[in-house]
Amino acid sequence: MLRKIIQIDEELCNGCGLCIPNCHEGALQIIDGKARLISDLFCDGLGACLGHCPEGAIEIIEREAEPYNETVVMETIVKQGRNTILAHLEHLRDHNEHEFLKEAVAYIKTNNIDLSPGAGIKPTVISPLIFPTMKDALNHVKPEQESACGCGSAKTIDFRIDMDKVNAVAAATAVSVETPAVSELRQWPVQFHLVNPMASYFQGADVVLAADCVAFAMGDFHNRLLKNKSLAIVCPKLDTNKDVYLDKLATMISDAKINTLTVPIMEVPCCGGLIQMAKMAVQQSGRNIPIKKIVVGIKGDILNEEWV
Repeated sequence: MLRKIIQIDEELCNGCGLCIPNCHEGALQIIDGKARLISDLFCDGLGACLGHCPEGAIEIIEREAEPYNETVVMETIVKQGRNTILAHLEHLRDHNEHEFLKEAVAYIKTNNIDLSPGAGIKPTVISPLIFPTMKDALNHVKPEQESACGCGSAKTIDFRIDMDKVNAVAAATAVSVETPAVSELRQWPVQFHLVNPMASYFQGADVVLAADCVAFAMGDFHNRLLKNKSLAIVCPKLDTNKDVYLDKLATMISDAKINTLTVPIMEVPCCGGLIQMAKMAVQQSGRNIPIKKIVVGIKGDILNEEWV
């Protein structure tokens, strides 16, 4: 049957990641510095990623396609290296495609593909570290990972046990975890589609451009990241018309002359494009300002903080 699907020109792709948040199926990942289509199975062919590639490396093609065959897919995947193979296996696992996962693991074993760290893709003994048995492969699908999105941003994870521990410690030390905190917010609105890039609170300011989940994950977001700064929030995955965001940010840098830009993102892959947007805005503005990248874990801890 004829089917529409994306095709990536690896020569043109520079690995910027702007296409990743717009693939709601999680079929795209940046691996080894290039955008990869992890599996044809999850590409809907609608091309949501298309308009977000500054290099024009992605296109929609229509081709005759046989019914999905995991073995055929694996023959293509293995040519792209260990990281792509592992990403594909995780993608099948995260989508609960148990039968396809069985086929993929069987292919790896039949062809003696070594998945140990640092190994090339060559006939040898399969690493016992990754799915050494079929049972291990299926047991790897944990309840907290059951979701329809392989990108990790939609996985169901229950933190209540940890909060019970926090409350128990607070009770033992007579410290209330419900003590009201002082808000450090200096303006309204904060959603990037609604803010005026030339508003007075952006003039010469230190600005936080935050993925909107960050403030909910971090218990001390206001005191640690927002104090004495102006704020704009975005969802790199779900917000639409991101070209407006790029233009607004470039205006804030060039005309409002913001001083610094802090970009806190979540550790999930669908946040990665926000850093690239910030860098592109600096280039578009013609004015160089410092950008600080902060990666926040899903439990609110800062995993990485650096000037980029």
